Amino acid sequence: MDAYGGLRRDLFHDAFAYRPLPRMRTDGLITRRLPGRMREAAAWTPHAVVCFLAFVSLLFGYTRSLSGLGGGLAWMLGGLIVAVPVVMTLVRPIGAFWLSCGATLLTGLMGEHGSMTPWTPGSVFMHLSVLTVVALRTRPRVAAWMWAVTVALGVVVSTVRGHSGSLGSLQMGFFYGVVLLVISVVHIRKDAERQVSAEKSVTAVERDKRTVLEERTNIARELHDVVAHHMSVVAIQAEAAPYRVENPPPELAQAFATIRENAVAALTELRRVLGVVRAEDYEAPDAPQPTLADLEGLLANVREAGLPVEKVITGAVRELPQGVELSAYRIIQEALSNTLRHAPGAGARVEIGYVLGGLGLRIVNGPATSEAGPSQGSGHGLTGMAERVAMLGGVMTAERTGEGGYEVTVFIPVEPAEPSGPSEPSGPTGASAATGTEKKA
Repeated sequence: MDAYGGLRRDLFHDAFAYRPLPRMRTDGLITRRLPGRMREAAAWTPHAVVCFLAFVSLLFGYTRSLSGLGGGLAWMLGGLIVAVPVVMTLVRPIGAFWLSCGATLLTGLMGEHGSMTPWTPGSVFMHLSVLTVVALRTRPRVAAWMWAVTVALGVVVSTVRGHSGSLGSLQMGFFYGVVLLVISVVHIRKDAERQVSAEKSVTAVERDKRTVLEERTNIARELHDVVAHHMSVVAIQAEAAPYRVENPPPELAQAFATIRENAVAALTELRRVLGVVRAEDYEAPDAPQPTLADLEGLLANVREAGLPVEKVITGAVRELPQGVELSAYRIIQEALSNTLRHAPGAGARVEIGYVLGGLGLRIVNGPATSEAGPSQGSGHGLTGMAERVAMLGGVMTAERTGEGGYEVTVFIPVEPAEPSGPSEPSGPTGASAATGTEKKA
């Protein structure tokens, strides 16, 4: 029942539905180089091939016409009977197959066969053309059904004509089967390639999303230390402030106590939220998060790894927000790591520009000079850098240079710092209180 249902869906359901043959794509290796008008004409190549096959079928039908008919009527019937099904494959492929079967049946019962009973030369070429075009336009299962119907048709016509022992039907069935098998294999291979390509695209998209989430998680972990440090300072200063004022009013002491309580509560909530994005095996770093002041240590490490790197600083060096310093350090670190992985033997240059509106970074490397090929990394370092820059509202470009190297440029906007008031002296009492509050925080 399943086989019968498949046969009905493939060869009977809407068999004469209008399905025009689409034009050929013109972005191939040869067609895309053609001039405009020739490229438009090249899109109709499949239609021209089908019309040529119909013309050849017409010639076969003319030379071996129906028996008992002569003159113009023989040319009209013998030629058109085998040419119309081929032309019909352009608009109604399944209907063209059934029309070809009808033409084969008619020529098999009335035509001149020679040694290929019940097939005439015109019906052989016509049916082969129809099977080929229809198989190319449909799926492999349709080709299998068409082959089965063709073999059954040949056996029936041979039996009716009294040539049941003839090898003509078996020979043509084998020949048609080989042709359809080759087309089906090509179809299956193309479908598999399209499926693999689609899966690769989906996998690449999912990998990019996962990389973005992982990078955002890393940023959240790192910035936690920065935010926690500032909140701890707020709590410490709020607790120590009443001790720096002689006989502070109760309202002032209560206000500072409220500030400290809110700062400690914010730290607690921050750690609770961060626990959701931390891995189970994550361990908080013992050392503070790096800044641009620690860049010399990073450059020394990459030099020991075999990467000649030069650092250039322009502008007045000043202290930037800790989040900007951390992100700038990580961006330089990732860019130099990419140079080590993908451009072995190349030199690098790190430029840091302190400008009025922010911080500029430029990391450029030359082409690979080592005989060792580039190592295969995760390929998502640029994604992480872009996430950090976007988080800070900056802009980033990454592109190849004219010399064959690679260049990463980043600008991170930084608002000018407000002038701070006079520093307050810290007495022994305040220092001890600050220390105690820091331990609690």
